[in-house]
Amino acid sequence: MKIGIIGAMKIEVEKLCDMAENIKKEKVGGIEFCRGTLCGHDVVIAVCGVGKVFAAMCAQTMILRYAPDAIINTGVAGALASELRVGDVAIAENVVQHDMDTSPIGDPVGLISGINRVQIPADEKISSGLKKTALDLGMTCLGGTIASGDQFIADKEKKGYIKETFSAIACEMEGAAIGQVCFVNGTPFGILRSISDNGDESAGMSYDKFIGVAVDNSVKILTEFLKRS
Repeated sequence: MKIGIIGAMKIEVEKLCDMAENIKKEKVGGIEFCRGTLCGHDVVIAVCGVGKVFAAMCAQTMILRYAPDAIINTGVAGALASELRVGDVAIAENVVQHDMDTSPIGDPVGLISGINRVQIPADEKISSGLKKTALDLGMTCLGGTIASGDQFIADKEKKGYIKETFSAIACEMEGAAIGQVCFVNGTPFGILRSISDNGDESAGMSYDKFIGVAVDNSVKILTEFLKRS
């Protein structure tokens, strides 16, 4: 299988690029794509940039240019579920866009026009495989809905709104955009996020302190998952 791997920031994927063999790099539309082999798979790895627009650009370009059999978005997230702590792992069973809102014209909050869905399902095989891998590595892992929006959530009230409205377990800024692009193109996808903060007023300080630990956990899970796949 050819696996596409997307991270929002360099720190989220640079170790994967360093581990890959036979790397060839190509810049398309301002995004650098690294092709090679990793854990027995052909891979194409990219840093998309922060936010839903960059994420969607990267995913669409990756699909059209390199035709991966599946895409995995890896990185960090803020915890919404009380069961998750810094360093724990959230795996998407579904993704939603918490800042998508056409409810004034009668739509449900979060409905994505054009595909008429609030939740976009991640690939069940990928999601279950990532979750099993995390648990086997001794990590606390929770599967559920991951919410994306163009906001860094650092407010208890906003955190509560997203959690209650979408029954979401974690929040970040790219996964649901990648999920939407994959859904439209018929490309299986998975979202792997390690918790870097609690999505409340302490998020900024926690994020800076623990992002390295969170990224290391994501890398361990993803590489072991690839070895098993």
